[in-house]
Amino acid sequence: MFVIRHTDVEKVLSGREGSVIDVVADAYARFDAGAAAVPHSVFLRFPGDTSNRIIGLPAYIGGAGAAAGMKWVASFPGNLTAGMPRAHAVIVLNSLRTGRPEVLLEGSMISAWRTAASAALAARELTATAPDGVTFVGCGVINAEVLRFLVTIWPGLGRVMLYDTDPGRATAFAGRCRELLPRAQVEIAATRDDALAAHGLVSVATTATTPHMGLDACRPGAVVLHVSLRDLVVPAMLESINVVDDADHVSRENTSVHLAERESGGRDFIHASIGALLRGRVTLPRHSGRRVVFSPFGLGSLDIALASYVARIAQDLGLCVPVDDFFPAPGS
Repeated sequence: MFVIRHTDVEKVLSGREGSVIDVVADAYARFDAGAAAVPHSVFLRFPGDTSNRIIGLPAYIGGAGAAAGMKWVASFPGNLTAGMPRAHAVIVLNSLRTGRPEVLLEGSMISAWRTAASAALAARELTATAPDGVTFVGCGVINAEVLRFLVTIWPGLGRVMLYDTDPGRATAFAGRCRELLPRAQVEIAATRDDALAAHGLVSVATTATTPHMGLDACRPGAVVLHVSLRDLVVPAMLESINVVDDADHVSRENTSVHLAERESGGRDFIHASIGALLRGRVTLPRHSGRRVVFSPFGLGSLDIALASYVARIAQDLGLCVPVDDFFPAPGS
């Protein structure tokens, strides 16, 4: 058994944002081609607790560098007030020959980067031209990473608009923006509607558990990266062109997509999956003025693909920590 610590995951991933986007795009394409097995995630909730949860995401991804394993990720939003990250994660990779666990990785950075890379990839696919600016609703870790990957795709982003219910988080986020985009104009909006109206590309990543916002303030034709899944009210979903990672996965656990399916009685409002778009199997109905919403549930195959990528590089660099006595000795 090898253990890969957070600091070593960070050493592997730092500076490889472009490669991470490629890994995520390839994982989406393989899923769409039927070369992956992704059972529904398991949600562990606690009696009387509507905020905290731990999620298990098992997955297999085939093809070159095939891998199987599981991400176990906890989301405790109250951690933020204590100065701790909201999410903590580990990922285990199993041998495809024996099933024996082979690698245990600290997974918080992998989880955040695959989420952000998928959002940036969708932004690239769904926008007709390079945006001159972007709006972030929610100024936490995930949107900070989304910014990192958007800058990888569009290093010339000139303007950033921020909104958060906590002004302190918005101010701190503005500092990170100026580090990544020292020449960009960075502003903090007074209201959420002001932020939504500012740019044609919007990334929403909050800790909301129930829908709380519409898109009437957005520009016509805006692309909205609905990363946190439970922010948009049903009318906003039904009025938009909707792209998902997988309809079966995202339409559960009271996501905005799930609620829209319940209310409308079907999934006709979902127009495409990102994998099908990447593979050129479908095109979007580009009706004038309709907003495009990307709602990614977060396929476990992305985590496993990226964890496998990290593990291969970490082993080449000698960054894995061996734990030789983790399993019982042979014959014991």
